[in-house]
Amino acid sequence: MTAPTLLVVAKAPVPGFAKTRVAKTVGDHVAADLAATALLDTLETVGSVGWPVVVALTGDLGAAVRGEEIRIALASFTVIEQRGNGLGERLASAHADADGGFGIVQIGMDTPQLAAVDLLAAGVALDNHDAAVGPAEDGGWWLLALRNAVHAKVLTTVPMSQPDTRRHTVAALIEAGAADVALLGPLADVDTWQDALDIAAAYPQLRSSEVVRQFAQQKTASI
Repeated sequence: MTAPTLLVVAKAPVPGFAKTRVAKTVGDHVAADLAATALLDTLETVGSVGWPVVVALTGDLGAAVRGEEIRIALASFTVIEQRGNGLGERLASAHADADGGFGIVQIGMDTPQLAAVDLLAAGVALDNHDAAVGPAEDGGWWLLALRNAVHAKVLTTVPMSQPDTRRHTVAALIEAGAADVALLGPLADVDTWQDALDIAAAYPQLRSSEVVRQFAQQKTASI
């Protein structure tokens, strides 16, 4: 199978609008910096795979933390604007807009610890399956791979950001005709500060892990 398109669905890390659950613990700026570095970690990984990359972006990079650094990183990829109302519609539209005819492997920016091998596994899965889902530990999914991008339309009917999002997604895909859905390895999303702490401990080499360490050091110094 010809290489699929890697689709990254991303949001400009603007303080007050990025990682709002994390911000409740560490404040808006640190939360936005965590989001920015997670996106940069993700872009570095997708760039190493060798597949076509499309980034579906929403928000103002001019107001974002590390906006210029992100802009430079994005220069290597095709960037499109997200469109639609609600997450499910925006995801479905991004799949349609990024479709190059050889399948889509879609991720977000909440799993900075993902490796190239995780993405390559999704490509292999599409050789033998209609779709593949990477389970997130919270009941959602961190990756959705589709051999036929038209099947992303089901996302408009799936309840997002819920403990049963993955189950509903798989059921909707099967009902729509993507009957053979592979399950890949699970990854944890960075949804809370505790998630960030856990990932920083396990993957200290990440940019986002450095943000966690710097905040911890500043907090210790202020005591």
